[in-house]
Amino acid sequence: MAQSRFDKTNEYRRDELIRIIEHSVESLTLPELEALYYDMTTKNYIND
Repeated sequence: MAQSRFDKTNEYRRDELIRIIEHSVESLTLPELEALYYDMTTKNYIND
């Protein structure tokens, strides 16, 4: 039973972090987005 509670807490935190990141990304300029994209692809966070 405790495992389920922790899963929901982790799920909530994950969703919260995604919302924060999405909101932050929306305010970036094109050069900032390109720099972020480059950084994320070189670290294999994004695989096209």
